[in-house]
Amino acid sequence: MNAAHAIEMHGIVKRFGNFCALDEVELEVKKGSIHAILGENGAGKTTLMNILYGLYDYNKGQILVHGKEVHFKSPRDAIHAGIGMVHQHFKLIEPYTVLQNIVLGYEKKGLFGFIDYRKARKEIEALIKAYHFKIDLDAKVRDISVGMQQRVEIVKALYRGADILIFDEPTAVLTPQEIHELTGCMKNMTEEGKTVIIITHKLEEITQCASRCTIIRRGKFITEVAVDGCDTKKLASLMVGREVNFSVKKQKKAGTEPMFEIRNLTVEDRQGICRLSDLSLEVHHGEIVGIAGVDGNGQQELFEAISSLIMVKSGTITIHSKEIQNTDPKTMLENGITVIPEDRQKDGLVLDFTVAENLISQNLSAPQFSRHGFLKKPEIMASSAALIEKYDIRPSGCSALKCRALSGGNQQKVIIARAIARNPDLIIAVQPTRGMDVGAIEFVHKALIEEREKGKGILLISLDLDEILKLSDRVAIISSGHITGVFDAQDADKGKIGTLMVGGKN
Repeated sequence: MNAAHAIEMHGIVKRFGNFCALDEVELEVKKGSIHAILGENGAGKTTLMNILYGLYDYNKGQILVHGKEVHFKSPRDAIHAGIGMVHQHFKLIEPYTVLQNIVLGYEKKGLFGFIDYRKARKEIEALIKAYHFKIDLDAKVRDISVGMQQRVEIVKALYRGADILIFDEPTAVLTPQEIHELTGCMKNMTEEGKTVIIITHKLEEITQCASRCTIIRRGKFITEVAVDGCDTKKLASLMVGREVNFSVKKQKKAGTEPMFEIRNLTVEDRQGICRLSDLSLEVHHGEIVGIAGVDGNGQQELFEAISSLIMVKSGTITIHSKEIQNTDPKTMLENGITVIPEDRQKDGLVLDFTVAENLISQNLSAPQFSRHGFLKKPEIMASSAALIEKYDIRPSGCSALKCRALSGGNQQKVIIARAIARNPDLIIAVQPTRGMDVGAIEFVHKALIEEREKGKGILLISLDLDEILKLSDRVAIISSGHITGVFDAQDADKGKIGTLMVGGKN
């Protein structure tokens, strides 16, 4: 026991059946500090924090909060002990308002037992002002951006009185501006005496905000280091157990005719608001075109229009000169387009299907997997085993596991493996490395470059500008539903792109 520590976790063991997710893991977090937990996808980082938050029980070990031994049976116990958690996949109810989501489960009753929303609003508005957030309490969650949803989760934790906050991959879907704001927010919290634990795969953010870092590899505690004494290369090698190559090598693209074209596209959202206006874009064979922009400027609608998930008001979308707008996702797939969606759990996977079932879910009618309406299970299992090994989906041999049991990064690998295994002509990749560690990101980037070298087209939609510039041959900037500029990536200027992203002029 150490009075200077807000959290101590000693010898934590967690098993799921025969699988040992955590094996004698150690964690010590000083009060009033930002402490990072670093590890590959599936290393056990989130599992460890889910134990601390009371979501999982553990088989062995000891947990102390502010020097007092605890054993939480549920998140309610952790909340009462002053612990809040902002999950990677937010726990918000989309049809409810922001205010309703924040008070849900922590309702303060007024006269005659009714919820005192007026008092709650006053307290929440004070928190919003203190942390310089801009949040519309009356907006419905389904109508606000992902970055705004994260702020709602933070305010929800603070409203419950948390003085220890856990952030699980907090910047995975944020813009550079939002990341800067979040980093400032976390530092403000520690200045007020709060303690922050951050799980992240972005090494630069660890060096910018954390004081110490605990590294976990394949469920085992590796070491704890002072961040000041480490650069990103050292942290990466400690995490994956080998040197990580951060650079991407690709051959110069030869000029070709466009294989995919969008012409004068206008799209309205489900509320009738214009989200894309007269947008034009093209992708050539063997080319990666990156779409850079602040979240909420039409990226989602562009993806949905290509996927035939929403109707196009006017304009055309063509692949090999064949129009596919306003058809259906099956037609899109049949014409050689495959997608890596932004939200892997909502749009990419059936979580209660097995890994094998998800891997062949877009190929059920293929002759190698079915005959006369019956699935060929041996062939399906053999195919999934090969993809699991090729894409290093963990735990190994997980064909029969439900996708729900995998870590977020390994769920993403399932989607990427399925997309590339279809041998498409065009890949629409939206946030393809969201929530992935540097080793997995290196692997995914190489896989996309390999598809490019085979002559495939790739439309990359990402909020990570560094990723856009690293992978793309050309960069298109989207702002308010318009393409405001297109640059060769090798000549692109970050400052100019940033100005265009927020509506400035070239």
